[in-house]
Amino acid sequence: MNLNLLNLYNKKVFFIVSLLITSIQLSAQKVTIPIASENHMILLQTDHLNRLRTIYFGKPIQNQSELEAVGATTNYDENNSGIYNSAYTPAGTWNLSEPAIQVKHADGNPSLELKYSSHKKEQIDANTSLTSIVLKDPVYPFEVTLCYKVWSKENLIEQWTEIRHKEKKAVLLQKFASANLYFSNKDFYLTSFQGEYLKEMQPIETKLEQGIRTIDSKLGTRAMLLQTPNFIVSFGKPASENQGTVLLGQLAWSGNFKLDFEIDSHKNLRLITGINPYASEYALVPNETFKTPSLIYTLSTNGTGEASRNLQNWARKYRVLDGEGERLTLLNNWEATYFDFDENKISGLFKGAKDIGVDLFLLDDGWFGNKYPRNNDDAGLGDWQENKKKLPHGLGYLVKEAKKEGVKFGIWIEPEMVNPRSELYEKHQDWVIRQPERPEIYYRNQLVLDLSNPEVQDFVFGIVDNLFVKNPELAFIKWDCNAVIYNAYSAYLNKKGLPQSNLYVDYIKGLYKVLERIRAKYPKVPMMLCSGGGGRGEYEFLKYFTEFWPSDDTEPLERIFMQWNYSYFFPSITTDNHVTDWGKQPLKFRVDVASMGKLGFDIVTNHLSEKDRQFCKQAISNYHSFKDIVWHGDQYRLVNPYENDIASLMYVNKDKTRAVVFNYLVNNRFNLTATKRPVVFNGLDSNKKYVVKEINLYPEIESTLKSVVYSGDFLMKAGYNPDVNLKRTSVVLEVTELK
Repeated sequence: MNLNLLNLYNKKVFFIVSLLITSIQLSAQKVTIPIASENHMILLQTDHLNRLRTIYFGKPIQNQSELEAVGATTNYDENNSGIYNSAYTPAGTWNLSEPAIQVKHADGNPSLELKYSSHKKEQIDANTSLTSIVLKDPVYPFEVTLCYKVWSKENLIEQWTEIRHKEKKAVLLQKFASANLYFSNKDFYLTSFQGEYLKEMQPIETKLEQGIRTIDSKLGTRAMLLQTPNFIVSFGKPASENQGTVLLGQLAWSGNFKLDFEIDSHKNLRLITGINPYASEYALVPNETFKTPSLIYTLSTNGTGEASRNLQNWARKYRVLDGEGERLTLLNNWEATYFDFDENKISGLFKGAKDIGVDLFLLDDGWFGNKYPRNNDDAGLGDWQENKKKLPHGLGYLVKEAKKEGVKFGIWIEPEMVNPRSELYEKHQDWVIRQPERPEIYYRNQLVLDLSNPEVQDFVFGIVDNLFVKNPELAFIKWDCNAVIYNAYSAYLNKKGLPQSNLYVDYIKGLYKVLERIRAKYPKVPMMLCSGGGGRGEYEFLKYFTEFWPSDDTEPLERIFMQWNYSYFFPSITTDNHVTDWGKQPLKFRVDVASMGKLGFDIVTNHLSEKDRQFCKQAISNYHSFKDIVWHGDQYRLVNPYENDIASLMYVNKDKTRAVVFNYLVNNRFNLTATKRPVVFNGLDSNKKYVVKEINLYPEIESTLKSVVYSGDFLMKAGYNPDVNLKRTSVVLEVTELK
């Protein structure tokens, strides 16, 4: 044999033997990583090739010495597809399934391999830990860190991914998911929440079959108008309130999102969630870290009720701005005046507000613009100076007049947007997201400002900052966002030589930078997040906002259903519910529905009849007596309005001494005369005695219910009939421990 051929042969043999030895060593040294809370565990483990797999998701395995053996309990043949249960599935090498990450390296190579490198667990406090797992490409200087932040008591995980590299030039991230989860079970049911304007948060439950079910948004801003990043996965059977295993999740991201639910050939579920890669290939420069948004999820083996209480408790304590604090009961002028007002009309609305118990007056759209006055929604947006004709003495005058009447003053802004009929547009077309070679397309007669541009970020921050500098006693901000992004193009990115595909991501990152600056200077001022309704209700924004506006549809019957659906994911303290003139229901019904959250009014209080005013005053007084239970207590959905003629929801304080129960007639097609069966309560102490009493009665109307005393055991087994009927369409019960 030729000597060179012999040397080559020996090298090949040595290489093969080395691979075999390495494989054997790795097989003998599998790394097992538990991610565990009080009641559930994710178990990750390296395989013989040092790739990280998800081998278990369920109740905690108590014996730590047995964790390593879990991976040997299943045997899936995956030669045709790669690895279904990869903890973070790369594209371009061994995998043929839907990837979690896809990249193009600086040299143009589209392949990626990720192998386990290291991990660490940091105990942040007694309840909170952070596990970080580093995966590296064996060929390129490219790495991914999987991050799992666990709140043990709440059984909640926040999961995200950090991507970085040390290649010579930018790497193009073509897909970059936040999480890649894997579940083994017989059947899976998905509840997603979709809709349209005035019809937000509509639930659709489907059994997942083999293939991929995708929920996504490509709207850019107001991204949740048509579909939301909230979801429920139920295992084995459809979702139930108090039984069964369910996972509640949300991608905390304010822009385009994508959720992929894939039933693989083994009938298991792969869940890949993150920023929508649509038109969003992202150029990541060397030595910078790309942090994905978080997937937030909780698992319960006792149905959606327990899961949502876990999520609500976590949100109040750890995420929502001032989530364990107070909120202001406000009066808004929008439906009372729309754009047609002046300072006399507005100051006239202050009168009597304090008398019925309102804390704050909110001046809505229409107060600004001079060259292009904001008398309709087609002009003025972007020109944030007081309209001299409407407000000749400025906002400061209204702040003082409100104070004289005993109420605080708040203001509406929509700082991310611009009307083409505005001075801002005339001066700074380069600040506007618009393709210069295409006709402009408007949503509500407006365009979106380019927040990838630091100058625009400064401008938007300045809008808020100037309001507070000029009016230090300003007490509330309503931050609106009504347009979506058409003709996505950034003059700033073009000028900087950056890809246009960075825009959708950099817009949201720029918005977060603005909000961080606002909160650094004004940490405590309450701010409502509004986006034509629920277009932005998610937990990354709620780091900066105290509350959000669920929908412009304030018709109270529709609100019962909408608020029911939002309650799976959000505590009541975050949802703004206003009493308006929408709907045919009586004022009492409207006030009762709005009291299941942060109460507000959008009516002319001076136009109320004497009895209506008397009722509002008493109802608001009652609300102030139980709002702490609604805001900070545990919520129980008792009677589902989708399945019954009535709806019933209950809130119980933490020491189980007080509760409030809301009951509504939601269907009278068959002339319902009375509640047919009792409502079974939940969340009380079985051993305590409780007084049950009806409150929020309209003047001169007597309750058909007598104040009674029952044990918690009785109320949670036999129940209590609220006597809801055609004459009593809304019944509110106060439940108080008998001392």
